[in-house]
Amino acid sequence: MSIRVTSVTKSFGLCTAVDDISFDIPDGVFFCVVGPSGCGKSTLLRLIAGLDTPDSGTVLLDGKTVFDDQQNIPPEDRQVGVVFQSYALWPHLSVLRNVAFPYEAKGVARSVAQKQAAIHLDTVSLTEFADRRPEALSGGQRQRVALARCLAGDARTILMDEPLANLDPHLRHSMEAELRAFHDRSGVTTLFITHDQREAMALADLMAVMDGGRILQIGTPQEIYDRPTNISVARFIGRGTLLASNVVNGRATLFGQDVPVLGRGSGVCNVFVRPKQVAIDQSGWPAKVTSVAYRGGHWEVAATGKHDAQEATALVDLDSPVRLGETLFLSVSSGWVVPD
Repeated sequence: MSIRVTSVTKSFGLCTAVDDISFDIPDGVFFCVVGPSGCGKSTLLRLIAGLDTPDSGTVLLDGKTVFDDQQNIPPEDRQVGVVFQSYALWPHLSVLRNVAFPYEAKGVARSVAQKQAAIHLDTVSLTEFADRRPEALSGGQRQRVALARCLAGDARTILMDEPLANLDPHLRHSMEAELRAFHDRSGVTTLFITHDQREAMALADLMAVMDGGRILQIGTPQEIYDRPTNISVARFIGRGTLLASNVVNGRATLFGQDVPVLGRGSGVCNVFVRPKQVAIDQSGWPAKVTSVAYRGGHWEVAATGKHDAQEATALVDLDSPVRLGETLFLSVSSGWVVPD
């Protein structure tokens, strides 16, 4: 099921949580919305699900209008399934009965409902846990039960509101792979809300960066990482150094070095440099190490020196440790001109 959101706005009192947002999600795509807490991403999900009502705009699911100024289709008729942080499972029912519940609520005979539920449990690899109660499952297993229940509700779109937020880091990593596999097996369209940019980039076919109730950029994870369209996206996604530099014919002076840059711009521009574009070079720019953090397999290093008579800090990833206060000589291979 495709999703189209056009000029959707939602305010709560004087606060505009969703501000004139428009985007399209093609059928079968895993679409992540990433942004800081309070940016409006969960409100956006609730507007698509029908759990909240927009002030204006239109929402279409699979080409059918589910909200505009003439109609507002109730959530139960939108064929969407919602997975929240809490998973919202019935604690007194077995896993099988939890998944069968949407069928039974429609009047389907219990025996038939449970046969259908068993198919969905197989999809999420939980057949052997059918007779357990939710309290006997891990957090990742409970999440898969919630996904199976969405399928049992005939959901053609799955909306997930930070479903991994309550899991420990190791389980979150393994659940990312399971969520992606679930999406690929089921063929549903997935809208995934998260504040974790690493999570979004690992999962998404397409992703949107949101802040202040607005969409700042939509693209593939690689497009957004390599070619941020504004300073806010550059600073939010990944790590890097933002420098003001004079750009002439695709080249800029960065840390005293003449460096090729990508992106359009001339004159004084903001140029963004990722850690992968910085390396140690004894003929390079001298900078003093101000922070070192080991990240498993590499060290994240910040080094500060003079750039155009002002202090600037470069970020670089190294394969061996360095000491605080040590002077490094750094070279820059390229940069990206960030549009104003």
